[in-house]
Amino acid sequence: MEMKDRLEALIQEQPILLFTKGNKMFPRCGFSKAVIEVFQELAVPFETVDIFEHEDIKPALVSISDWPTTPQIFLGGEFVGGGDLVRELHARGELRGMVDQVLANAEG
Repeated sequence: MEMKDRLEALIQEQPILLFTKGNKMFPRCGFSKAVIEVFQELAVPFETVDIFEHEDIKPALVSISDWPTTPQIFLGGEFVGGGDLVRELHARGELRGMVDQVLANAEG
């Protein structure tokens, strides 16, 4: 299976998926750390994919999202945006509702 296919399958499987530099336990850039902290603050289950794990991840991800930078956030299989947008949605109180809806759909 090609990397793009593997990533697309993972995006559909995981209700909340963050593509980051590093992972939950060891973020490797400030933007990734900030986004991870947002989801930790929301106290919801989420997964991360470290784009440094394999050289094919980043180009495959860009071909899926058409977004050149990392982090990238997917909720319910849909690309939401990058770190700035997600932090902005969180600051306005909008991210909580989006996350709750995704988790409710995943359970149902």
